[in-house]
Amino acid sequence: MEIDVQQMIFEFIGGLGIFLFGLKYMADGLQRTAGDRLRELLDRFTSNPFMGVIAGTVVTVLVQSSSTTTVLTVGLVNAGFMTFRQAIGVIMGANIGTTMTAFIIGIDIKAYGLPILAVGAFLLFFFKSKKVANFGQTIFGLGALFFGLEVMSGGVKPLRSLQAFQDLTVSMSDNPILGVIVGTLFTVIVQSSSATIGILQTLLGEGLVDLQAAIPVLFGDNIGTTITAVLASIGASVGAKRAAFAHVIFNVLGATVFLIFLVPFERYVNWLQTSMDLEPEMTIAFAHGSFNIANAVVQFPFIAVLAWIVIKLVPGKDSEIDHKPQHLDPIFIEQSPSLALDQAKEEVVRMGEYAYKGLEETSLYLNNKQQKHSELAMQIEDALNNLDRKITDYLVDLSQASLSDEESHKHSALMDSVRDLERIGDHFENIIELIDYKNSNKVNLTPQAIEDLNTMFDLTLMTVKQATRSLETMSREEALAVVQKENELDRMERSYRKKHIIRLNEGVCTGQAGIVFVDMISNLERIGDHAVNIAEEVLGEKESL
Repeated sequence: MEIDVQQMIFEFIGGLGIFLFGLKYMADGLQRTAGDRLRELLDRFTSNPFMGVIAGTVVTVLVQSSSTTTVLTVGLVNAGFMTFRQAIGVIMGANIGTTMTAFIIGIDIKAYGLPILAVGAFLLFFFKSKKVANFGQTIFGLGALFFGLEVMSGGVKPLRSLQAFQDLTVSMSDNPILGVIVGTLFTVIVQSSSATIGILQTLLGEGLVDLQAAIPVLFGDNIGTTITAVLASIGASVGAKRAAFAHVIFNVLGATVFLIFLVPFERYVNWLQTSMDLEPEMTIAFAHGSFNIANAVVQFPFIAVLAWIVIKLVPGKDSEIDHKPQHLDPIFIEQSPSLALDQAKEEVVRMGEYAYKGLEETSLYLNNKQQKHSELAMQIEDALNNLDRKITDYLVDLSQASLSDEESHKHSALMDSVRDLERIGDHFENIIELIDYKNSNKVNLTPQAIEDLNTMFDLTLMTVKQATRSLETMSREEALAVVQKENELDRMERSYRKKHIIRLNEGVCTGQAGIVFVDMISNLERIGDHAVNIAEEVLGEKESL
């Protein structure tokens, strides 16, 4: 029989493309449906590593991607919401949750991929509701996943008559390590263990490989999937690197242990297949599920050891930014409202220090384009949003207590200051987006524009720092100095706009660069406005006493 190699390759890569698109589209649909609740779920239910395993499993089942769960977890570790040890539990859970895709593939409905696609498309295009559209996206992705498998299945059928392929499968049956290498490399290339396990299920279903050759490939798929976290952690924070290392060590150790006990594991899988009368695809799903659950159970007692090893391998500070308030103890609201006010003030001052730090990182990002500065500034912006919510809630609860006139003034001053500090975060986020736009579109600012921006940045930084200090010390002198600096910022902005128009008229500066420059100085001027609002609260309070 003559093999049409071109058709075989096209069907295989086309089917793989549709499968990967379906998987991603389905995961995005699920994520949109779940929304921010995923992060909340991880944050709330990871009080200890065991709860972390459960939360990691549930979230990964919901988003159908262990990589997404790992990335979310890294974000929470960086943000100080979760300790690294809790994160290891979540990563173990993510490995268990990712096996759900194999079980979905194991359900023999490949032939119904196109009607499922049609249902998804109908829901996507004929309903206005966002909820229905997200559900439609999930269904459409599921249909694409099955249709892609069906196309791939047609592509791999002719392989059975290829001698080279038969030799490879015989070699993999005789040499399990070769199977692990094949599985690892293929997953590294495709960047999705769900896809490579789907291909393995297809090959076993078509009788192109036997179970003995397939199981080591399965172990390799689990090692290969860690490459996503490794790539994501390059140039990232210490927390991200540790999470990636933990993922790699966990999966490599698991594969090594199971290779040692390969014969009993194969017997167990054979027993499952015969006793439950499983189809080949479902057999792989059960083998994958059993491997990941057993791996988590075996390694769970050694989480502390695993954490210790990873911390030794990746030294450094675990988290740079702590999103959680440090001073807001609800017990003071009842017992001593004045002490509760002092607690709230300390937290607002801490928020002011974060606002300064975020603006400083934004300035560094403008000048050296290093992504770490942008990432840290965005983490700080996230922390400011969280502290804004927490402090405001605390102050709202405190307003129910009986406050003296003096305390009421202080209370309203803190309420307003929190809002101003949160807005400073929004403005430096705007500047980061402008810098991103400038960098990605290769917009060049003139040396004069850069110099003007840096001068304005320096003055804005000093203004924010002094505004926070004036609130901390309730110093009238500091507050008046802030008002003076803000007036200077206003003059600076007007002067730099005029200089920019001259550059534009002379053709020295492009229109695109001009828009970026004007928007940046405008945001800096607005930050000055918010800083002066805080200073005026201090001045107003002094006058009311």
